[in-house]
Amino acid sequence: MSELEKAFQRRQDVGASGDDRKIFNPYSEFPELSRKEIREYEKTFKKYDTSRDGFLDLMELKYLMEKLGSPQTHIGLKAMIKEVDEDNDGVMSFREFLLIFVKATRGDLHCAGLQSLSKSVDVAAEGVHGAKGFFEAHINQQSASLKNEQEIKAEQVEKRKEREAAAKRRADFKAKSSIFK
Repeated sequence: MSELEKAFQRRQDVGASGDDRKIFNPYSEFPELSRKEIREYEKTFKKYDTSRDGFLDLMELKYLMEKLGSPQTHIGLKAMIKEVDEDNDGVMSFREFLLIFVKATRGDLHCAGLQSLSKSVDVAAEGVHGAKGFFEAHINQQSASLKNEQEIKAEQVEKRKEREAAAKRRADFKAKSSIFK
């Protein structure tokens, strides 16, 4: 079956399946990654998903790797997709894209192109990188929920500051514009 036939078959399968899709929550599925890391990876993913279909196909992945300064051959790109392609559709979903970085932190990546991709898209590594013992793993598991709460609170504070700054800018603008009336 050619690539085009596979793509058409996948579209038919997706259309026939209806709304049987599972809801994907990257924050709960990938606790190894911080909320900030996931948001940065999502920005990168959306930036290079030029077709806006929610997947990185071969050409989009090629463009991503070229922009990161690590161009790959056609075969290398296919190998990269194949290593993380869990549903065997020949494209990389956002979940599979995140899987690259999770596998990189675990040291499970076999494809050199994916290793360079995980190093190129660098966000401060805050994830749990393999506990050395049972007690460390247990402590990390307990502190993960606290870390998430702290990240959410920090986000809320940051958004509040942004809203206050915007309100101040609007008030300053109104004050300055009243001079011209």
